Amino acid sequence: MDKDNRDDFTFAKLSDLKLPVTFRISQLEGIRKPNTFTEILEKPELRFHGVQSSTLSDLYVTCQLVADNKPLTIPFRTSFKAFKNAYTWNEWITFPIRYCDLPLSSQITFTVWDIEGPRKAVPVGGSTFRLFGKKWTLRRGKHRLLLWPDTIADGSVETTTPSKLATQDEMGRLEKLVKKYERGDLPKSDWLDKMAFRKMEEIHAAATEKSENLFLYIDLPRFDFPVIFCEPETSVASSSTAPALTTIVQTPTTPSLSASFISDSNLWSVVDPDIANENPVEDKHRRLVRSHRSSPYDRELKPNAKLRDELAVILSYSPSQPLTSEEKDLIWKFRFYLARDKKGLTKFLKSVAWRDSSEVKQAVEELLPQWTEIDTDDALELLGPGTVDSRVRAFAVRQLSRADDDELLLYLLQLVQALKFESVVIEQRSSRSTTTAISYDDSGLSDFLIARGVANTVLGNRLYWYLMVEVALEDRIMAKMYGRVVFKFMNKILEAENGSERRETMRRQGLMIDTLAKRSREIRMSKDPRPKKIEKLRSIISDSKNGLSSIEPLPLPINAKIEVTGIIAEKSSVFKSNMYPLLLYFQKTDGGEYPVIFKDGDDMRQDQLVIQLFTLMDQLLRKENLDLKLSPYDVLATGPLQGMVQFIPSKTIAAIVSEHGNLLNYMRMHHPDEGSIGTAGVEPSVIDTFVRSCAGYCVVTYLLGVGDRHLDNLLVAPDGHFFHVDFGYILGRDPKPFPPQVKVCKEMVDGMGGAQSPHYARFKNFCFTAFTILRKSTNLILNLVTLMVDANIPDIKHRDVHEQLQEKFRLDLTEEEAIKHFEVLLNETSYITVVFDRFHDLAQYWRS
Repeated sequence: MDKDNRDDFTFAKLSDLKLPVTFRISQLEGIRKPNTFTEILEKPELRFHGVQSSTLSDLYVTCQLVADNKPLTIPFRTSFKAFKNAYTWNEWITFPIRYCDLPLSSQITFTVWDIEGPRKAVPVGGSTFRLFGKKWTLRRGKHRLLLWPDTIADGSVETTTPSKLATQDEMGRLEKLVKKYERGDLPKSDWLDKMAFRKMEEIHAAATEKSENLFLYIDLPRFDFPVIFCEPETSVASSSTAPALTTIVQTPTTPSLSASFISDSNLWSVVDPDIANENPVEDKHRRLVRSHRSSPYDRELKPNAKLRDELAVILSYSPSQPLTSEEKDLIWKFRFYLARDKKGLTKFLKSVAWRDSSEVKQAVEELLPQWTEIDTDDALELLGPGTVDSRVRAFAVRQLSRADDDELLLYLLQLVQALKFESVVIEQRSSRSTTTAISYDDSGLSDFLIARGVANTVLGNRLYWYLMVEVALEDRIMAKMYGRVVFKFMNKILEAENGSERRETMRRQGLMIDTLAKRSREIRMSKDPRPKKIEKLRSIISDSKNGLSSIEPLPLPINAKIEVTGIIAEKSSVFKSNMYPLLLYFQKTDGGEYPVIFKDGDDMRQDQLVIQLFTLMDQLLRKENLDLKLSPYDVLATGPLQGMVQFIPSKTIAAIVSEHGNLLNYMRMHHPDEGSIGTAGVEPSVIDTFVRSCAGYCVVTYLLGVGDRHLDNLLVAPDGHFFHVDFGYILGRDPKPFPPQVKVCKEMVDGMGGAQSPHYARFKNFCFTAFTILRKSTNLILNLVTLMVDANIPDIKHRDVHEQLQEKFRLDLTEEEAIKHFEVLLNETSYITVVFDRFHDLAQYWRS
């Protein structure tokens, strides 16, 4: 520092002070009175107390650093000392924490202990000392701490053992002056100072004689300058998505870190205590903009061309994209104009301030009834967890009632889950009591599902099993709610025509599933080899007591359109996988057979969801006249850890390659056509089916991020139908390293005649067309998956499913760019065009 500036006021920043926290425990002042003779007579053990001895007792001090009601260090203890004339320790304590890491609320607790008896101590007194003063400065120099008698120091924020008295005594006043003197704030005069200090010692001795209090003296380091509390260096987040208020981003000040690393706002958490609160300025602005005096004027408002384009962009946002306050105001301004636009309702409802009763009233009671009919995807969004008002949910239910039974069956799984988000259920769980403009009545969703289930037996059968899985939930509140829906459903069935027969059918289905589950568990748990297990299964089916080989015609739970009369024992078998699932051949009433895989011990709900979405995607493609020969086989979870899967006679690619060499030989063996040109002696329709189904599964597995693909879960039927099984990993999860985004293996390309063949070119075109068609239904697929967030499906719970799915659909690209993007992914995966390293990664991936 320059000589000229020596007298300038200077301070140091705490964040620059890298030294460990250090202080000295000096001495104990005050007179300790021994217990009276009467007290010792009443409690004889008091005679062992150190205070009763004629010499000074063996006191010791424990101290600990605390902040915000939490300890920052372990307790430290002074070493043993034999006292002669006074309790003087003069012992330095160093805590294993640096000054720069101290919080502002840091305190040190001091407790003085005396010996009560063998291996037993009693507190003499305790005191809590704050390390920072009122002006955020680190305390320094000598301090006198008041000990609260017979009390252990309290380290809480609102401590009951503060180190200072509310009113200052004479000794406290004099000590404050001494501190000023030591700092150089008082002029020094040697002859006068000696006299003053001698007088102070006399006053101190007299005060100690008179005082009932005990004081502990400590010494803190005397730094050259005042040390001001200061956080580490900060930088302002300049992200485009940063909130309106300035947000401070915590960054470490380690010199070795690069500047770009420190300034990257995406790496550091935002510290802003008010980030969750409404901005009062914006709130006031919103109320002024949306003043109800402007309502009559708003009715006639029409946007100009520029605003129309802005509104179109907002309406095209995905369901998960939040609206800015400006976008909400724009939507509100043109709400009457948007009421004729079916895509506008979900965005309008997001722009309503639901805590403003007048806004809610106008939105729900005036605008909602006159809004035009909305599409299914928006109706499903309104049934999600974000919609609280039951009148809005009831509007969505009315829109869904336009769907026919086949379409409703596609969304039934999600609609059963949507019952969890009903206002009545949420109210029950949160015991809501505040008065508000929002309606918490029943939206009528359960009544709607029950009515449709009663009217259609196939739909009703599916609904029954979906509900039964939910009744078995661990969450007892939800299970109870679903139990009430089942009870209501059963009563409504009884009122319908043939009601008692339908009730009996469902009872028999349940009985059959219970028997199969029990027997499957027995076979799985037994130590028998597989041939013995198969023999045991066949004997169980043949035994008439089990009621499995010959039964009255019964609709299958997995597909109520199919009636069966029993299981064919000699055809049934046990698979050789870990869970030993059963292969059961059901005898149909029309004479045919329906093979089913029954699994016990496996959660089938994720597979059920994936197959349901595959079925939906197949329907969407067929609507656009594109048949990609998908085989979304039936799956039904009959409990949280059991279910049925339709078995399609086929072989895994691994088995085909080991038995026939390649897929073309396999297809040629089943469907030869020597006269065909360009299909390697295979019937052209079989090759066409293979090419189309490869393209279809290539796109749908890419969109759902299906992982853990290997040659044992890719299957090909003799007629060329290619399909995937086993969906334990979805939405980008994969147990293997380097997973390709698009799942195309070498064997598939070879089955089309190689990457240079016209069939492979057709395959690519089918992929591009399917990707383009399915991108148009992004919102529908996103909303269906969002409704499953509370369904306890492993790869969906606790994950941002919207982000995962949107990344696949690439809505930020035009149609042409999206096709190019998918082609790049295909080329990356193609076994011919990849570089050697990538080829090695892919080869590793496809190995079983």
